[in-house]
Amino acid sequence: MNDIPSFNSYIEKTIQDNWLLDALTDYKGITLQYHDVARKIEKLHIMMEAAGIQKGDRIAVCGRNSAHWAVAFLATITYGAVIVPILHEFNAEQIHNIVNHSESKLLFVGDYVVNMIEADDMPHVEGILNLPDFSLHTSRNEQLTDARERLNELFGHRFPNAFRKDDIHWHHDSAEELCMINYTSGTTGFSKGVMLPYRALWGNVDFCQKHLGNHMPKFSNMLSILPMAHMYGMAIEFLFPFCSGYHLHFLTRLPSPAIIAEAFQQVKPDVVVAVPLIIEKIIRKRVFPKIQSNAIKIMLQMPVVSKKVKERICQEVYAAFGGRAYEVIIGGAPLNQEIEQFLKSIDFPFTVGYGTTECAPLISYSDWHDFEPGSCGTPLPSMEVKIASSAPDNTEGEILARGTNLMLGYYKNPEATHQAIDDDGWYHTGDLATMSSDGHIYIRGRLKNMLLGANGQNVYPEEIEDKLNSMALVSESLIVQRGDHLVALIHPDMDEVKHMGFSEEELAQVMEQNRQEINAQLPNYSKLQSFEMQQEEFIKTPKKSIKRYLYK
Repeated sequence: MNDIPSFNSYIEKTIQDNWLLDALTDYKGITLQYHDVARKIEKLHIMMEAAGIQKGDRIAVCGRNSAHWAVAFLATITYGAVIVPILHEFNAEQIHNIVNHSESKLLFVGDYVVNMIEADDMPHVEGILNLPDFSLHTSRNEQLTDARERLNELFGHRFPNAFRKDDIHWHHDSAEELCMINYTSGTTGFSKGVMLPYRALWGNVDFCQKHLGNHMPKFSNMLSILPMAHMYGMAIEFLFPFCSGYHLHFLTRLPSPAIIAEAFQQVKPDVVVAVPLIIEKIIRKRVFPKIQSNAIKIMLQMPVVSKKVKERICQEVYAAFGGRAYEVIIGGAPLNQEIEQFLKSIDFPFTVGYGTTECAPLISYSDWHDFEPGSCGTPLPSMEVKIASSAPDNTEGEILARGTNLMLGYYKNPEATHQAIDDDGWYHTGDLATMSSDGHIYIRGRLKNMLLGANGQNVYPEEIEDKLNSMALVSESLIVQRGDHLVALIHPDMDEVKHMGFSEEELAQVMEQNRQEINAQLPNYSKLQSFEMQQEEFIKTPKKSIKRYLYK
């Protein structure tokens, strides 16, 4: 890995090459050009120096996606400090846990987070800065306070002849140097701080530029929906487009389906990155109602016109995502098979990738032209992947991976590191899959989610849930085990229930019919014994996967 260049050199080059172009926009808010980003980075460097921040010190950032979130991130790594991104969905205790465990010396917070945290619960933090304007919320450092008060003066003194692109000379990183600690959980006892070196960020960005960027126009538009504190959103929606000179638009508010749909129409992104939940809601709420008339269904059965009808349907779906995207990349969780089959049937340009935080995140991906239904792509050229199975093409086994994108280990947790990475350097993902002879990976489920049937058969709850989620009035579901029996926890589509005017008893009858229909499709050992209604949506992770452990 000696041939891996400095990652920060990519940041320097994209700023210099795109100096006067739009870089970061808060949706319906401010826009920063690349030279604005550089000026703000330099000013934050002045404050970091004044605070006594050294190379390798940790700096945390917690808030909703925004242009200034991105600036704080870029300023940290170009200074040579270690960035600690924290999901703003975490509660105050979880945020305090991560800040303290990582020994962060500075904390950047958004206006949503600032009202939650308590500085007294983070005694080692030198300063807390507000993301909207980089003002000081809390300072325990006189030099930091003085630097913030005289920041414009200090900046002018450092660059008396104006700040130019040639003045950019930032930290020159090495491949194995620690760049980031990304926590998989905020709960004490469960937190694992994934230590990612600069090479892991470079590996993801380099791959995206070579295999996705070559299909996209120069100065492309990107819409950032996923939390940047999560590696999927950070790498694919932030670092790749920024290093490629694109214009990023951040949804700074809670990304509801209505806001996302509106933003697609206005931004018209050149590639769409999303989790399955977003795709499924847009398709079910905005596309299916338009195409499920009897006339459309009849025409789809007619060989002469069905192709024309499918082309028209594809245009409708394409328009829902802004009408300009090269492809829609789906990751973070399995895509519902009904939605996948529908998209494939109309030849819609979508693909499904696979990765983990520990690989920053990409492990596999295929361009939509090469995508195989049910798969999540083929291994990246920089990653080795194998299935721990004697017959990986038809017998599932755990996915093992190693290569450029792999983490250094878990921060302050050598035991967890040893459990995750074996002596040969293979990372044990905990995911079960098969792999075809041409390298396509087909995930069956999480190893820890697998249930054991009464007669010892393996039951994969995700497969049952996928079928159930396509049935009448089911919004989402979760299969749990109660003794020897399998039970379906179901959150109904309450909008549709109200629209139909169904009573609780009638809703229960529909669900019982669903149970009988799905059991007719399942082997005896995985049939559902009963169902239970969940009035509220299931609690989810930032990538919109259900937190299963809460419902066991």
